[in-house]
Amino acid sequence: MTQRPILIAPSLLAADFSRLGQEASAVAAAGADWLHLDVMDGHFVPNISFGPAIIKAIRKHCALPFDVHLMIEPADPYLAAFADAGADHISVHVEAGPHLHRSLQTINGLGKVAGVAINPATPVDSIASVLDMIGCVIVMTVNPGFGGQSFIASQLPRIAAIRQMINQSGRDIRITIDGGITPETAPRAIEAGADVLVAGTSVYAKQNYAAAIEALRPATDA
Repeated sequence: MTQRPILIAPSLLAADFSRLGQEASAVAAAGADWLHLDVMDGHFVPNISFGPAIIKAIRKHCALPFDVHLMIEPADPYLAAFADAGADHISVHVEAGPHLHRSLQTINGLGKVAGVAINPATPVDSIASVLDMIGCVIVMTVNPGFGGQSFIASQLPRIAAIRQMINQSGRDIRITIDGGITPETAPRAIEAGADVLVAGTSVYAKQNYAAAIEALRPATDA
């Protein structure tokens, strides 16, 4: 399957929380493709970030597709609220509830792109039975819960295995890589089969957001 253009999705988790609206619009102006929103509950992951009300407020400042990554347990009671807040894609973790199929069914019913996120130790084949329900897979290349962590290289073969699984299914599913993405690690993730790069610190810690985003794109996409 031909590699699609690589999309860059800056993670607002690494932005200045005192000016989230401006930070969202700034990366849009700098050439980002999606805005990635990490929702953390202090229960499923050891941190707390923001919820639907904040996303709804940010939505007014940014026209990019909102890629909402729910690191919360349970997720089901909040799916409609995130959809109403302006999410375009909503991804849930395999372990975030007892009925993954039902969660994805609900997201699709809300008119949003459904996604599944897997942690570094989550079996790859746990998503095999729901490929017909999703538009993206988030492969965590760090343990979820904190920004600024180092890329876990052992996830590269898992990315390749998921890409093969998707290709064999004939489905149009993007693979998003979340964690430790830099100009050095991005090419390795892309080579393994990723086509969406979530970048937090490697974008928001730079003074020039446009240059930071461009540094993550392959030469063929630049």
